[in-house]
Amino acid sequence: MSGMRTPLLAFLLAVISPVAHLHAGDWPNLRGPRYDGVAPPTSFLKNWPKDGPPKMWSREIGPGFSSVAIVGARLYTGGTKEKQQTVVCLDAFTGEVIWERPFEPEMTDPDPNLHGPRATPTVDGDRVYMMGSHFRVFCFDAKTGATVWEHELQGKPHWGYAGSVLIDGDLAILAAGGKDGALRAVDQKTGKLVWTCGDDPAAYATPYPFDFEGRRYICGFMAETIVIAERDSGRLVLRLPWPSHSGVNVAGPIFHDGRLLISSGYGYGAALFKLRKDGDALAADEIWKTLKLRNKFQTPILVDGKIYTSDETGLKCVDFETGKVEWFKRRIIHGPMLAVGDYLFLLRETGELQLAEASPGGFEPIASARIFEGNTRTLWQTVTKQRQGERCWTVPVFLDGLLYARDHTTVVCLDLRIEGAAKADNSP
Repeated sequence: MSGMRTPLLAFLLAVISPVAHLHAGDWPNLRGPRYDGVAPPTSFLKNWPKDGPPKMWSREIGPGFSSVAIVGARLYTGGTKEKQQTVVCLDAFTGEVIWERPFEPEMTDPDPNLHGPRATPTVDGDRVYMMGSHFRVFCFDAKTGATVWEHELQGKPHWGYAGSVLIDGDLAILAAGGKDGALRAVDQKTGKLVWTCGDDPAAYATPYPFDFEGRRYICGFMAETIVIAERDSGRLVLRLPWPSHSGVNVAGPIFHDGRLLISSGYGYGAALFKLRKDGDALAADEIWKTLKLRNKFQTPILVDGKIYTSDETGLKCVDFETGKVEWFKRRIIHGPMLAVGDYLFLLRETGELQLAEASPGGFEPIASARIFEGNTRTLWQTVTKQRQGERCWTVPVFLDGLLYARDHTTVVCLDLRIEGAAKADNSP
């Protein structure tokens, strides 16, 4: 689907089919249809009013860190209600609740600002897939929220399952961990086991697909290893050691031009590997390794050969080929980022949304607005582990001029369509 969305289009989609088939204007899973966090280039509002971009709607869904998936006129995300983890289906244009489905007991933490589901729903056709934080993965009917199948796992990591379900063709692939398989593929229609790969303990990253030398592979970023499986058979083709702090490997891998980027927090750093065939397996040659790129939670964005990220030390740009830091801004940490063409949206922990051009020359916001209260802790509070305010850690989504973002409890839709701004300016 090309062009901007309109209320008429939303109405037609709802009338023709409550669950539209995937088209170019959908964002069906975490980090989008290409798994890269980059939306296609398009015109959108870059000069924001003083009080920020127009807000189409806001909906409280309860604690959680799920991003949103959007197919047709429906938005899917995860929250908490009445002490249950819940999948919520909203009208993408009005924020009205279409259905909500509790599926597991709530995910709690000593820090109340860390409650809630971590995974993002994945949508494929008339199905919605959701990884619970405790031990179950679910397939729901996208129209009604009814359970189609569920699958129980045994390898829950300390802070709960956080990786989303990867739908790749006829497979639903999970970073299960342990005796369930480091990677576990089930039939996406029935939930029946197809293959397992390895027994490495689970971490928190979503399985990542890529094509190399004519074959399809799935990369699992596990607690202490990088595992790559052949997609069709589940055969292990590469395992690399990658130590972590208490299994906290969260940021997703990035594959580009035959090379695989991995990044971790807590001082473990990042590395770029060049993959090559090694008989019927793969081998990896290290190109560079650095402690200057340290993604504890957020997956970096790759735009025109440069890595942009807000990691555990600050906001930075790093050259993909060499690992050289092009620029660095301290204390802007853990901010989720989204690229729209050559522009970057940064949602800071403080709840401030910033827009800047993706440039190796620096990050110079051309627009900014506080859209959430956010986490306003000082540097001293950070050091002493005093916590104040909700964390804005969830990556936003941009689709047809609309930007969807959330803090710990609330989803908002901002209207960045240029014609939408013109209508607002001319309204009585």
